Amino acid sequence: MAQDPARNGPTLRTLGTLWVLAAFAAGLAASAMWMSSRHAWREHLTQAYVTGVGLYESLARGAPLPNGTTAVPLSPDAAALAASGDFARLPDSPKPAYVTLLPLSSTGIEAQASANLTLAIVSGDLPYRVADITPSNSSPATALGDVTRLMATYCSAPVLYAGRDGQSWLRITAPDIWSCAAAPRDLRLFSLALGLLAITALLASVGQTAQSFRSFAAALGTRRRIGGPTLYDSSGPRELRDTVAAVNTYLASERDQLAHRALVLSGVSHDLGTPATRLRLRAALIEDGDLRTRLEADIDRMTGMIESVLTLTNAELSSEAPRRLSLRALVEAVVADYEDMGHPVELIHAPAQMQTTHSIFTSRSTPARFSLDEGQVVVTARPVALQRALQNLIDNALKYGRRAKVWLTADSQAAAIWIEDEGGHDHLAQMEGLTGPFRRGENAARIDGYGLGLTIVATIAEQHGGSLSFDPAPHGLRACLRLTRQ
Repeated sequence: MAQDPARNGPTLRTLGTLWVLAAFAAGLAASAMWMSSRHAWREHLTQAYVTGVGLYESLARGAPLPNGTTAVPLSPDAAALAASGDFARLPDSPKPAYVTLLPLSSTGIEAQASANLTLAIVSGDLPYRVADITPSNSSPATALGDVTRLMATYCSAPVLYAGRDGQSWLRITAPDIWSCAAAPRDLRLFSLALGLLAITALLASVGQTAQSFRSFAAALGTRRRIGGPTLYDSSGPRELRDTVAAVNTYLASERDQLAHRALVLSGVSHDLGTPATRLRLRAALIEDGDLRTRLEADIDRMTGMIESVLTLTNAELSSEAPRRLSLRALVEAVVADYEDMGHPVELIHAPAQMQTTHSIFTSRSTPARFSLDEGQVVVTARPVALQRALQNLIDNALKYGRRAKVWLTADSQAAAIWIEDEGGHDHLAQMEGLTGPFRRGENAARIDGYGLGLTIVATIAEQHGGSLSFDPAPHGLRACLRLTRQ
């Protein structure tokens, strides 16, 4: 048994749960990396501080050196250079040499048991602003701890020289305390990158899911337009797939019903052909001319009504393939047909007006308008259906307004065909309601018609992404058939 493809894929609940869990896991991992890095860094600086305090005890009172530190006495020549403050000339000094001097001396009873120290920090990268972190009232041990912590803060390879009572000088190194290799790996940047990457991935997933719903909604909203799909296919959560499958089932049922209706009406029209012909032949045998005329009119009205319903059904089926065409050429051809038959239909050759939209690349605050040359209004349309709609509007104008004026306007988004009559605008309020099937105005009682002409026009306009509207004109009504340009 084949599996329904609409049931494949995760549901929105599953996706939402995965998003929440992924966000929680990413946040937990980023926080763990951040906190681990901060803890390691604090431990590193604390160790440097403790080493500095222990180093002072070793230098001032002769205690053992802290773990990880070495002290090597300078040669007499090097000691002389150090005593004179010329640390840059020492053999082991980095080049260039940035020298930071710091005297450390005890006061009171402590001064009798401790030696006075002079420290020189020689770095090839930066000078150390020890004065900013060493208060004047701090003890020498804590001051040296602050200094070594400062040295461990930066990625450098400083050399520490210590002079005791201005006589003996020592070169002190601690590669495991204040060097780049000793600093713990800083994972804070990686934690930020992980958080941003997780947020980006989650937003992309959420956006993709939302876009699948938006795309289907947009496609469904334009399904009656030119080139719209007959069936929809969508990738996304299961709920969207189920919705698409239900819509496809409904559309297929709707198309089948329309096709069945067209088939029935076509059969009825065909089957009525022979009886209608016999009725016309028998009506011709009636000697009463007035009765014969009325009977023939009833026969024509019966067959015409069925043909109109069949035309409306075919328009709803949208079976005609759309193609690109010149709207101006189509309008000119239709008007020319009426002119050849002597009907008072006039084509106004006004150039189509185009309106630009606002652009960030221009300083113009209001949209500009310019005229198109004749033949430039190109649309994607069903030519037979569009011709039928235009003919219905012109026929209405001739029936109820004696004459028709036709012209064309266009902009970058839509094109409009205008038909103006001279029948007065007393019934303008009724026109919007006459687009329904089998609806006729109050002034149509003595005029032939079936109440489907405007319904067909409105259906064709909707299939072209447009609309049918009515406005007052100086001497009558003005119908506007608007089409979306594609």
